[in-house]
Amino acid sequence: MDADRLHEIQYALQEETLDGWLFYDFRGSDPLAYRILGLDETELSTRRWYYFIPAEGTPVGLVSTIEPYRLDRLPGPKRPFFTWQQHAERLAELLRNRRRIAMQYSPGNAIPYISRVDAGTIETIRQLGVEVISSADLVQRFEAVWTQAQWQSHRRAATVVRQTVDAAFGYLSDNAPVSEYQVQQFILDCFAQHGLTTYYPPVVAANAHSADPHYTPTAEQTALIRPGDFVLIDLWAKEPDGVYADITWTGFMGKVVPERYQEIFQLVREARDAAISFVQGRVTGGQTFFGHEVDAASRSVITNAGYGDQFFHRTGHSIGTEVHGNGANMDGVETRDTRRVLPHTCFSVEPGIYLAGDFGVRSEVDVYITENEAIVTGDPVQTEVIPILT
Repeated sequence: MDADRLHEIQYALQEETLDGWLFYDFRGSDPLAYRILGLDETELSTRRWYYFIPAEGTPVGLVSTIEPYRLDRLPGPKRPFFTWQQHAERLAELLRNRRRIAMQYSPGNAIPYISRVDAGTIETIRQLGVEVISSADLVQRFEAVWTQAQWQSHRRAATVVRQTVDAAFGYLSDNAPVSEYQVQQFILDCFAQHGLTTYYPPVVAANAHSADPHYTPTAEQTALIRPGDFVLIDLWAKEPDGVYADITWTGFMGKVVPERYQEIFQLVREARDAAISFVQGRVTGGQTFFGHEVDAASRSVITNAGYGDQFFHRTGHSIGTEVHGNGANMDGVETRDTRRVLPHTCFSVEPGIYLAGDFGVRSEVDVYITENEAIVTGDPVQTEVIPILT
């Protein structure tokens, strides 16, 4: 962590009227701490460590005598502890005269992405007379906000991912019947050819499989895609040091798409566009908005059409160096995300209707916001179910 990052964190703590931010980890329990502080997650770490950044002054670390080097790359002194008594004493010293501190904690585990500190450690801090405040907004500020370089990497990835959708539909048209797994591998080959990477293979789902939002074919479990089939493809990728692009498209293996597929797609599209319009209105109007509000704008369309029970996931997720990032999610159903959506963050908008045993439709785009603009990436976005066999 360089001096500029330290200054930015301390400025943020002062804005939030907090006495400091206490980072804690045991055997990799908090990957957020490693990324925000710039630590190497691959280094051996078998003992507890703490790193306290005060709103003003010099940071201080607590490290085990077994691993005294663990925080060497961070500024400030490092105080060792060996026995459990020393651990308790040094922790009390570290937080003496502190009243309100941030930690990776979420009341009621409302935001699981942030709940990284175990209940026992939180209890210990509270017993010292210190109030623990959720670091959710701080994490978003230092983990989810993109640099200009990340924004450019997303745009490049989004272009390739969008082109890969067309290539996959072309592959289906030229090779049908072909298995879901073969299409999945074709997509991965396209990513590799363009220097993109992904943490998990894409979704390629035909017919009833498309009604399972997280269905993923394997070499052992796959179905043939034939003329007359409905197809959903959800794919995500990034440059090795970049941030993800993540989109979902649907198509029909024929020249004329049946009305039933188009009908459900148009409802999903309307829900998608309602969320986008809500976000664009708030951003251009200079108004604060929250993840659960975006979810409500989208979900109301599907609920009012009578398919509320068939839309059983959140409207969208934060996007970053992980495809499911650590910023605000567009969620008012799985959780109620009350985090403010910050400028220079990106998230998906992906409502869906899933008719079990029949088919499912999801339409997904990515939205990047600045101080005065909400940009949908991966143009052109889908406006109807695509006829694949022409």
